[in-house]
Amino acid sequence: MNLLRIFLCRLHGLFRRQKSENDLAEEIRFHLEMQIQDNRRLGMHPEEAYFHALRKFGGVDQMKETYRDNHSLRFLETVVQDVRFALRLMRRNPGFSLLAILCLTVGIGATTAAFSWIEGILLRPFPAVAGQDRMVAVVGTMRGAAEFDNVSWPDLQDLQKNSTKTEWFVADRIFGTTLSIGDRAERASGSVVSANYFQALGVQPILGRAFEPSEEMGRNAHPVTVISFRTWKDRYKGDPAIVGKTQMLNGVRHTIIGVAPEGFYGTFVGYAIQFWVPASMEQTFDGGGYKLDKRDARWIEGFARLKPGATLAQAQSEISTIAAELEHENSTTNRGRGIRLFPLSQTPFNGAGTLLPTLRIALVVACFVLLIACGNVGNLLLVRSLSRRREISVRLAIGAGRIRLIRQLLTEGLILSIVAAAGGILVAYWCRGLVTLLFPASPGIIINLPAQIDWRVLGLSAGISVFSTLVIGLMPALRASKIDLASSMKASSGGVLSDGSKSFVRSVLVLIQVSLSFLLLVGAGLMLKSLQELKKVDPGFATSGVLTTSVDLISAGYDPVRARNFEDELIDQIQAIPGVESAVFSRITPFSYRSYSSGAIIVDGYVAAPDEQTAQEYNEVGPAYFSTLGIPMVSGREFLRSDNETALPVAIVNESFAAKYWHDRNPLGKRIQLDGRWLSVVGVAKNSKYRSLMEVPKPFFYVPLRQGALGVGLQIRTTLPPAAILAQLRKQIRSLDGALAPGEVITMREQVDRMNWTQRTGVILLGAFSALALGLATIGLYGVMAYAVSQSTRELGLRMALGARSIDLVRLVASRGLRLTIGGVVFGALISVGLTRLMSDVLYQVSARDPLTFVVALVVIMMAAAAACFFPAIRATQIDPVRSLKD
Repeated sequence: MNLLRIFLCRLHGLFRRQKSENDLAEEIRFHLEMQIQDNRRLGMHPEEAYFHALRKFGGVDQMKETYRDNHSLRFLETVVQDVRFALRLMRRNPGFSLLAILCLTVGIGATTAAFSWIEGILLRPFPAVAGQDRMVAVVGTMRGAAEFDNVSWPDLQDLQKNSTKTEWFVADRIFGTTLSIGDRAERASGSVVSANYFQALGVQPILGRAFEPSEEMGRNAHPVTVISFRTWKDRYKGDPAIVGKTQMLNGVRHTIIGVAPEGFYGTFVGYAIQFWVPASMEQTFDGGGYKLDKRDARWIEGFARLKPGATLAQAQSEISTIAAELEHENSTTNRGRGIRLFPLSQTPFNGAGTLLPTLRIALVVACFVLLIACGNVGNLLLVRSLSRRREISVRLAIGAGRIRLIRQLLTEGLILSIVAAAGGILVAYWCRGLVTLLFPASPGIIINLPAQIDWRVLGLSAGISVFSTLVIGLMPALRASKIDLASSMKASSGGVLSDGSKSFVRSVLVLIQVSLSFLLLVGAGLMLKSLQELKKVDPGFATSGVLTTSVDLISAGYDPVRARNFEDELIDQIQAIPGVESAVFSRITPFSYRSYSSGAIIVDGYVAAPDEQTAQEYNEVGPAYFSTLGIPMVSGREFLRSDNETALPVAIVNESFAAKYWHDRNPLGKRIQLDGRWLSVVGVAKNSKYRSLMEVPKPFFYVPLRQGALGVGLQIRTTLPPAAILAQLRKQIRSLDGALAPGEVITMREQVDRMNWTQRTGVILLGAFSALALGLATIGLYGVMAYAVSQSTRELGLRMALGARSIDLVRLVASRGLRLTIGGVVFGALISVGLTRLMSDVLYQVSARDPLTFVVALVVIMMAAAAACFFPAIRATQIDPVRSLKD
């Protein structure tokens, strides 16, 4: 308590400094007056009495200093003094201060922005959801396959019953829906969810209620919906009486029972969900029949939350055991099937899993940019400390301690870092939506990639500021504090070639900057080359001359008979348009987000191994599908209009399917059993890609759309541009059904490119960061060479006086800069060989040691170095020999 009282008294004195000084002076004056009066009473002369009193009292200034030490916090006072001095120094050198702050702002801003993306998109992607650190994604696996699958409703229910390491499981499935508003229809994004969805996530509707357990079962039995806050505000104008009103969704009238809170966008990274419906309505929005009682119908993108104290490894072990039991009990549908839990940052079925490698690389690259920026500012501070040698020498000569001097120089660096951190946070705030701009947009889809600048990101910025201060301020401070007083008081000038220890630290910093810049250029080059290689990949179908769009008959409530008639009439009208060769409906368009149908199959004459997975994916397609998309037929025929619900069930398999199940035998006429029906194989098609250009060939088959499913995708082979086709489509569709409208019309090339958007995003981000790094490194090299020339005027003047030509001086100056660059490139190449291996999961058909990429990066960085050395070299030729020798 006594120490606390002393501290508070001293702290109080810090804020009442002037009054304390006045009180101290008054008290000293009082004591001197009393002593003088005592001396006068003893008979002393007034002047003698005064001096005698002073001698007896002691040194007044020393007394004041002792008082100040005992009644104030001298450490805080010196800190305030250092801050004031640093601010005055920044004001006297605005160019230096702005350059240093700009470099640090770029580095801190890039790092903070990258971390805010990871925080908001990967680590905590669902605003308003509590306990995200314990949430995991529930994903289906197939033995021997690298791809992941969804989970069936019966499997999810069994996981919920038998798991002891989780609190809950929820089902989620994103869909596109037709929202009918008056006499027009709009596209909107929605989700089919389990009844416990909102309750499990801790999301309470602000109006109305969430779903009840009874509403998740039955065939289209509960047409109710919860709408998002944004939908309520934008489309319903914030109607307080919205609960109980109805809305047409997918041709079915749904009752609005609740409004989600503001800030809740669902559980799909990238899209802001506008509507939620219970699982009982799945058939209405996804088609393909009722799936809640089918164990082999895998459509759920599930989530779970671990119980407190349970680890992911423990939960995975338990889930794997349950999945093994399900496989044993349901050998037909679950053979070779497993369940895997993923942290949110690695979720395979939404934007998180695809963005993870890109954002991870972006964060590492941003840290490299920060290091380069710190190196730049460190070089600037070193140069300034050398220009202040006399000032520092005088301070040391009159008794300033080296620790005190280091603290002052560190304070100057801290001020720069704090200002730059504030600027960096602003840069990160402005760039928080950058990834959203790179996300492929579609009509009716609200993009939501929420970068979070919360207390964690702010804490990171504070940590970066401290790190930057130590990196950029400690080395110059330590170097400045070791000045030799005798030599520093003499005028000296270094040489361009023999700079010695004076330029060693600056040269090392430039080497690091060049090395990191070279590494980033190599990384950007590898990503760019990988993207180019992806564009060369043949997807197995035509990407030019084919357009794709959608006409959602499921959303409009069409039954199969009505849908067949509509499809036939529309196809006939489209093919009558001049410039159109053919058109076809399919349930799934290749390289779209929607999942293909899948089911357990039995192949006539093929005996599956005990643990072999018998479920295969397939697509429902219309007549002329293969000729329209340009997929060659190896043998047999395409589907015909006569392949309808009254005809013999048929199928077309791809080459991989035929090779796996029939080897060298002719597949035509062979049979496949699917959902209890035997399908006769009538054709074999060439292999193609279905979801990604990077996927390996896999077994796949096709069934006629006219034998059971409803089409959504529409592909058109034509020479007309998308805009012309869209106008014709709208006209033709409106003539058949005024309540329908076509979706976005794009080329198949654009459809493919959209599924490769993460590679394109990686190239853009890495390219931007590499350009920043190269610019900072160039500035750093320029600063070193410019300072070397300014400190070498005497040597350069002497060389000119002795007959050196301008070209000799240019060669002399440039050679040192190029030597630094070559050293940095060599060091950077050694680092690149090891670190670029970390990019292997985002590279396609490109070696991490691709020699061409390294050569191009070398050329680029040598050109930048030549530009950085050019102006200092030219400046060296303009030195006046006579004046430099006199100086």
